[in-house]
Amino acid sequence: MPVTTDATFAADVLAADLPVLVDFTASWCPPCRMIAPVLAEIAVEEAERLRIVQLDVDANPATQAAYGVLSMPTLMLFRAGEPVKVLVGARPKRRLLQELADEI
Repeated sequence: MPVTTDATFAADVLAADLPVLVDFTASWCPPCRMIAPVLAEIAVEEAERLRIVQLDVDANPATQAAYGVLSMPTLMLFRAGEPVKVLVGARPKRRLLQELADEI
């Protein structure tokens, strides 16, 4: 899955043509590891409609702070440079797709 950083966030996410789901994650977070394969599957299946990127909160504290992300994993959907949906915590693929259906 593509990775974004504090330095590349504006280009990768805010300026993207497609909606972008940002996975605020950390290597020490077990639920983050649980949802990673789900996000990888969705990234392939929905590539025409949605881009998914990961942001390591430990290595990129500025973006984490800018969006007030306190829990991992936090999934934040951006459209046209603005956050339009925030989901906190791991969830099964079917539920995640249902929660995103009205936004992508």
